[in-house]
Amino acid sequence: MNQEEINSLALANQAKAHRVFLESGIPQIWESAGCRVNLIGSLKMGLLVTHNDIDIHVYSKNITEESTFAIAAKISSLPGVIEITSINGLHTDEHCMAWHVKYQSKDGENWKFDIIHIEEGTEYDGFFENMAERIMATITNTQRDTILRLKFETPEDEIIHGVEYYEAVIADNISTLDSLREWVVEHRKKSPYYWIP
Repeated sequence: MNQEEINSLALANQAKAHRVFLESGIPQIWESAGCRVNLIGSLKMGLLVTHNDIDIHVYSKNITEESTFAIAAKISSLPGVIEITSINGLHTDEHCMAWHVKYQSKDGENWKFDIIHIEEGTEYDGFFENMAERIMATITNTQRDTILRLKFETPEDEIIHGVEYYEAVIADNISTLDSLREWVVEHRKKSPYYWIP
């Protein structure tokens, strides 16, 4: 595919993802439980290409295992929800519960919702929303095209995290898949950190 075709594919898949986001009923359940719901990640930034992944951060006060599992139980009853798994980080510095929901859309496609339920007012309240806003404010059209192309060129079974594409291209001018792979190897030797342009 040439760049124009990749950009068209990305726009079509992003439009589909926004439809699935609303169709699923998942954000509405969090909102009905009194949570603040924010779309983040590649869909928020217009950088989703082929992966059917939707990232959401939700916030509320006084989260307990019981309260967040009660919301997840309602989500499990939604049509199209196939599987839900969780990682408990409520007792860590991140003060959150991570939920991973496998969902089949009305047109039969499989999607994954990555939902982080975060304690309102803690360190990461709004952190990744700010990251997305900074990337959107900083990125050039050429960098956007490069990120979309690199994501498209990456084999389905190769794991390169979204933020690795963004930092490599925006901060370090990476422009080919081979150089990105080399960059990722070196990057992962560093102590973990959250990059914001």
